[in-house]
Amino acid sequence: MKTDIENKLIDKNTKPTSMRILVYDLLSSQEAALSLSEIENHFENADRTTIYRTLKTFEEKGIVHSIQENTTTKYKLCDDGCDESTHKDWHLHFYCKICKQTTCKEDISFPENLQTNFRIDEIRLFAKGICESCLESLQ
Repeated sequence: MKTDIENKLIDKNTKPTSMRILVYDLLSSQEAALSLSEIENHFENADRTTIYRTLKTFEEKGIVHSIQENTTTKYKLCDDGCDESTHKDWHLHFYCKICKQTTCKEDISFPENLQTNFRIDEIRLFAKGICESCLESLQ
């Protein structure tokens, strides 16, 4: 019997290899986006190139979206509505200056159904500040 992760990968036209299943499982358990190095640190014997190729395949297939944070790229699982042709990550990406975590704030988003005479292919909304948890600990 196929697992949920295998089915999700197959639904996104992605062959469910062992590494893809492991990376998907790791990303699905995280609240914050992870960099290639952070993902690599979870897998002791994994090849960095294999992890990188897995992330690039996931990005192409609409499984993850990348978040550019200064000189580092971080990865977060997409909603089920994303696919190979359309990423629907028109929401705020928030970096906390204290805990150094990047999270998706999907309640703050750019409207997808804008009526324009031009085509928007990508929007990158990025903010820096202090997250809810860190604000609570400061008080």
